[in-house]
Amino acid sequence: MTTARDIMTEAPDHLPEDLSASDAARRLAEQEIGALPICNAEGRLQGVITDRDLVVKELAQDADPNQITLHDLADQDEVVTIGADDSLDEAMATMKDHKVRRLPVIDGDRLVGMISQADLARHCPPEKVGELVAAISET
Repeated sequence: MTTARDIMTEAPDHLPEDLSASDAARRLAEQEIGALPICNAEGRLQGVITDRDLVVKELAQDADPNQITLHDLADQDEVVTIGADDSLDEAMATMKDHKVRRLPVIDGDRLVGMISQADLARHCPPEKVGELVAAISET
């Protein structure tokens, strides 16, 4: 059985929760990526910030990007994750159910990787990937 650990991007970069929205946007732009996990000072996952979050939650609300932190922007609900030893079917189901394009992978309480739609596309049958994309894209 192929697991999340087998296909994830290992040791993903992450952002500290006290980082300003402005600095977070700069990091996303420098790395040419659309999302990064947010971790607290103990290294525990607190959420995921996307470029869209920065626009919708911060810029569109006329907030000062130098004053607002990622802690302020992170959803206060439970973070959607997948266990490192969970199956790809479980990862797909989780992404579908929560309509997320990127999924943090944890081992215990530590962030160990990230799975994206592209990761699943490289390792799963095309019809399953199509179902995933359709489910996530529904409004």
